[in-house]
Amino acid sequence: MKKFLNILSVFFILTQSTYAQNFKIEKILDLKDPWSLTFINKDEVLITEKDGEIVFANIKSKEVRKIKHNLNYKVDGQGGLLDIIKHNNDIFICYTEDRGGGKTSTSIAKASFAKDNLNFKNIFQANPPINSGYHFGCRLVIKDNMIYASAGERGNGNIAQDPKTHVGKMIRINLDGSSPKDNPKFKGKNDWLAEIYQIGIRNPQGMTLSPFNGKIYISNHGAKGGDFFGEVKFGENYGWQIWCWGGVNYSGTKCGETDQWDSRFTKPLYTWSPSIAVSAVQIYKGDEFKEWNGHILMTSLKDESIRKLEFINENEVGKEVIILKGKLDRIRDLKIAEDGKIYILSNGAGALSVLKK
Repeated sequence: MKKFLNILSVFFILTQSTYAQNFKIEKILDLKDPWSLTFINKDEVLITEKDGEIVFANIKSKEVRKIKHNLNYKVDGQGGLLDIIKHNNDIFICYTEDRGGGKTSTSIAKASFAKDNLNFKNIFQANPPINSGYHFGCRLVIKDNMIYASAGERGNGNIAQDPKTHVGKMIRINLDGSSPKDNPKFKGKNDWLAEIYQIGIRNPQGMTLSPFNGKIYISNHGAKGGDFFGEVKFGENYGWQIWCWGGVNYSGTKCGETDQWDSRFTKPLYTWSPSIAVSAVQIYKGDEFKEWNGHILMTSLKDESIRKLEFINENEVGKEVIILKGKLDRIRDLKIAEDGKIYILSNGAGALSVLKK
């Protein structure tokens, strides 16, 4: 029986590898530690580089230039300039703000779009500021003129359970930074801060709005095991660090107070143990890879892969296939253009690339 299982495992690995080799990567631009990209139009993008640069790039002509900005950022461990989104004529950026005394926060700023100089104004700061270079989260999605943002727990564990802090939370604010009057605080969660939408997260570095059902999904880093893909839900709790989604501490010791899910917490739709270091996530819609419409595209840092997962239904994820592995470095961002082309940022090798059949 053991021999049969070993043969089956080898067959499964070979099947995945063969599938992955059907896809190629075409490099478009060289960059320095890129983190996020947003489309201005079909040919032009803005890209953040973690060390502090905002780059304008034309995919077609390969023109690249830096855009001036006034952000009070700090490059600290995993922190720097992180997610960026163009919405109408505005640019929203999530970044590591220098709050003085060695402390930083996951902050969000807004500027009117310009190709030469972006004059940002803060609209949100995650409080309290913390002296840590870990777990900023810092992904953004805009839905119904509201910003959904992930504010990681900065390596502080159970602070994610404290609703009087923004740390380790999903945030929802209006485009001007004010708090929607139907946020959980105003609907029965009286002790929650006004900007909090969901609690109990660790470090979501991927977030997307499904073009099919209008739901928002995140990818979240576990510790040693426990990476997950799941839905953002009003007023709920993902459990960190009471529950660690099947992972353990980096030392190998038990993580959290319970080792299994219970009804207090939001249940992830899919988990990875051991961790693959999940990063950007998108729900595919387009003509370039029509057979993938409605499927989840998950990227990985440590595993350097792109994986495709299929929904069984809105509450369950089934088949997972590795479509690309080892052809790029750490894959930080993945965005789908209007024509369905898939663009990829790898921040180890430092490149913008496009996926080819």
